[in-house]
Amino acid sequence: MRIAQVAPLTEAVPPKLYGGTERVISWLTEELVAMGHDVTLFASGDSDTRATLEAMWPKALRLDGSVRDPNALHMAMIERVCRRAQDFDIIHTHLDYYPFSLLSRQDVPFVTTLHGRLDLPEHQPMFATFSSVPVVSISQSQRRPIHEANWAGTVHHGLPEKLLTPQPVTPSYLAFLGRISPEKRVDRAVRIAQRCGLPLKVAAKVDAVDQDYFEDEIKPLFALPHVEYIGEIDDRQKSAFLSGAVALLVPIDWPEPFGLVMIEAMACGTPVIAYNRGSVPEIIEDGVTGFVVEDEISAAGAINNLPQLSRAVVRQRFEKKFSARRMAEDYLRIYQQLIFQKSDRPVFRPQVVAGHRPA
Repeated sequence: MRIAQVAPLTEAVPPKLYGGTERVISWLTEELVAMGHDVTLFASGDSDTRATLEAMWPKALRLDGSVRDPNALHMAMIERVCRRAQDFDIIHTHLDYYPFSLLSRQDVPFVTTLHGRLDLPEHQPMFATFSSVPVVSISQSQRRPIHEANWAGTVHHGLPEKLLTPQPVTPSYLAFLGRISPEKRVDRAVRIAQRCGLPLKVAAKVDAVDQDYFEDEIKPLFALPHVEYIGEIDDRQKSAFLSGAVALLVPIDWPEPFGLVMIEAMACGTPVIAYNRGSVPEIIEDGVTGFVVEDEISAAGAINNLPQLSRAVVRQRFEKKFSARRMAEDYLRIYQQLIFQKSDRPVFRPQVVAGHRPA
């Protein structure tokens, strides 16, 4: 199958550090290539892929201080995808609603994965206007605010099975991983760890938009003796960081569409203690891969119950439910469905790759 993957230009694919969407696009792209498909990746020029790279700008925009209007570059990329549409059997975009208008006016089937929040009032008229455009949710909970969208399916994220693995270390601290912002509530993690008498290690980035919040409300908490702020880490550091944690704390205060850090922890066999918000009940099996909690008191209580969980089982559940191969197979089923609905053109069938079944 000839597949176009269209990524945001904000980060490279995969990103050098933080960047959940671009990381997922990379895992999906590489898995599709491994399965024998002809994939073209529209992304920044510093991306690293076995697919055919269509570079739309030399450098990821977060690392290129010369770019003041990123929308202009994204619009140019969408136009280039449209002009090359006939080269593909399916176009898969990850640019939210930006491609809807242009791609709806050509014959090649396309689908968009919505990676962000959908609960803002202005989303309602937009999805009502483009109610026939096929979209994919990354969790069932993500769909709740939008009733008029043309949902082609839900595909939970997955990551390569060998990317993060359990390490032979003795877990000794609680962990917080990802991004420091008001909705992620690292302050709750600090208080939960304090209640339990356990150290907390924070591996997280601070976006420019959240810098004042960090300086005013969070940085003072990092002076507490039980807190260690590590900063932003990459995939090479995550296995050791997560394996060394008795649990990953995800005390979010917003409807998280997915929460990649949860399956990263599970890949390392590390249980997750997460607030009952957004996708959390879909990702965490309460009492198996972690605990779903409502507040700081119940989170502290869940930590006392961690010994009843098997870290080997946590890893096994990750392998069954959240691998990149499972994610790619889910998307291929959606691609085939949309191609069947839209076009009678013949679709390229890949050769069987050793150890893999064809799509």
